[in-house]
Amino acid sequence: MTDSLLHQRFSRRNLMRGGLLLGGGVLLGGAAAGCATPTGTPGPTTVSLALNRSLVSLDNKLNQFDAALTVQRGVRQALTEIDANLKPQLVLADRFELVEPTRWFVHLRDGVRYSDGSPVRVEDVATALKMYSEVDGSFVGGFFPEWPTVEPMDASSFSLLTTKPVPVLDYLMSNILITPAAANRPEELQSGVGSGPYVVTSSDRGTGNYTLERNTQYWGPAPNIETVRVRFVPEESSRVVTLRSGEVDVIDSITPDAADQLEGLSNVGVERVDGVRLNQLFYNFRKPADHPLANARVRKALTYAINGPALIDQVMQGSATASRGVIPSILDGAIETGEYVYDPARARGELDALGVRDLNLKIIWESGEFAADTDIMESVVQMFSDIGVRTSLQQFEPGGDIMQWRQGKAGDWDVLGNGFPSPTGLAITIMQGMYAGTPEKEATRDTYHGYQFPEIAAAIARASEEVDPTRRGQLLADAQRQIWDTVPCLWSFVPKSVLAKRDRIQDVTLRPTNSYNLSAATLV
Repeated sequence: MTDSLLHQRFSRRNLMRGGLLLGGGVLLGGAAAGCATPTGTPGPTTVSLALNRSLVSLDNKLNQFDAALTVQRGVRQALTEIDANLKPQLVLADRFELVEPTRWFVHLRDGVRYSDGSPVRVEDVATALKMYSEVDGSFVGGFFPEWPTVEPMDASSFSLLTTKPVPVLDYLMSNILITPAAANRPEELQSGVGSGPYVVTSSDRGTGNYTLERNTQYWGPAPNIETVRVRFVPEESSRVVTLRSGEVDVIDSITPDAADQLEGLSNVGVERVDGVRLNQLFYNFRKPADHPLANARVRKALTYAINGPALIDQVMQGSATASRGVIPSILDGAIETGEYVYDPARARGELDALGVRDLNLKIIWESGEFAADTDIMESVVQMFSDIGVRTSLQQFEPGGDIMQWRQGKAGDWDVLGNGFPSPTGLAITIMQGMYAGTPEKEATRDTYHGYQFPEIAAAIARASEEVDPTRRGQLLADAQRQIWDTVPCLWSFVPKSVLAKRDRIQDVTLRPTNSYNLSAATLV
C-alpha cells in the first residue's frame, strides 16, 4: 500500500510528483523568468561568475544578499574588511585604533587612489557615512547603533566620533564602501569609480551582467585575473549546465542536489563553510492588535506545524543546521535560547484553545533568497494544511518590488521568507539590524518588518555601548533570551555557504560571509 503524499518524505521529487505547484491553494506570483546564459568558454585571462540573484548595483547601501560582496568589494573598498576568521583587517586604513571610549583614530594608507588616479580623501569617508545614513531601508544602516562623525586632523588622518561608545566600530566600518565625495549620493550608485583592484567596463543593471577589468591604477598588488565577467543566471539547472560545459567558472548558493551532481566531476570542486546568515520565515510585526499574529501565543502555536528536521534532511539534504537561537551560533556572542519543536497536534490544539479558526496566511519571498526556496515554501503550505491553516504563496522576481512589501508600503502579507547576514561575524551586528527596532526607525521603515520591543531595543543598545567584552556578552545573552520569547520567526535555519568552481580557477577561499577575495584568485 502506497503512503499518501502527506506522509511521504518532503523531498523535491515528492513535491513535484504530488503536483504542489498547481494545487494546495498555492499562488506563485511573479516567479523569476529565465535568463539567457553566456555562450562560449572564458578566455585564458578571463573568469566568468554566474550569480543566482541579480547584481543591481556595485554599491551596497540597499544590498540584501551576500554573494554580491565578492564583486562589489572588487570595485569599491572600505577602511577595513572581515577576513575568513571573521576578524577585521585594514584595507584603505593602515591605522584604526580606539583611543577613547567614544573616539577612534584612523589614518588612511599612503598612496590609496581611485581608478581615475585621484587620491582617497578624508572628505570621502565623511560623505560616505552621510550618504549611507540618508538611505531609507538601508541594509547597512541597521547595523549601526549610531552614525559616527568624522573630525579631520590632517590630509590623511581623522577621528571617528560617537556620542556613546561603539566598541566594534572597526568591524562595522567594513560595510561602508568609499566613493569620491562629489560622486556619492544617498542611493545605490550605478556608476562611478572605486579604489578596488577592478574597474567596471560594461554594465547592464536590467540583466545583472557586468564586465570588470584589472585596475591599472590600483594602489595594491595587481590582481592575478585580468577580466571578470558577472552573469545573472536565476535557474540553478542553467548554472550547473554552464559550469559543467565550461561557460562559467564559479556558481554560488547551490542546493545539495546540484553539489552532488558536480562533486564527482574531475574538473570541478565544491567548497562549503559554515555561514553567518540566518534564514527565516519571519512574521509580519506590523499587524493590528486584533490580528491573530499580533499574539505571541498564536505565533508560537504555528511554529509547531513546521517539520524542521524533514526540511533540513530531505529538502535541503543536510546543507543547513536548525536554529537553536535567534542568531547563528557561529557568531561571536551567540547563545542557544531554544529550539523549534514539530508537533502538529499541539499546534491545532493551541490554536483551538486561543479561538483561532479559519486562519488564512500569505507567505512572500524573493526567488533565490536561499537554496531550495520554492521547495521549502511548498512544503510549508502542506504542513499548514495538516493543521487546517490555509496558505497562499507569492514569489517575487529578483530585483523586483519586494522591498516595498517588506517595508509595509505595498501589499499585505503574514510571513516573509528572508535571509539576514552578519557580515561582521558579530552577534551584536545582526541583533542591531533585526531586533533593535524603535518608533523612530519604523517611521522611515528601517525596522525589520515592524519588529519593535522597547525593552529589547534598550538591552541591545546597552550591549552595543559596553566596552568590556565579558559584560557585553552577558547583556547580549539576556537580550537573545528576551527575543526568543517574542517568537519572531515561524521557523529559521542557518545554511552553509556553498559554491562550485572549475579547477582552472584557484585560491578561491570561501568565507563564512559567502564571499571571497576576487583579487587573490588565480588561473591555471
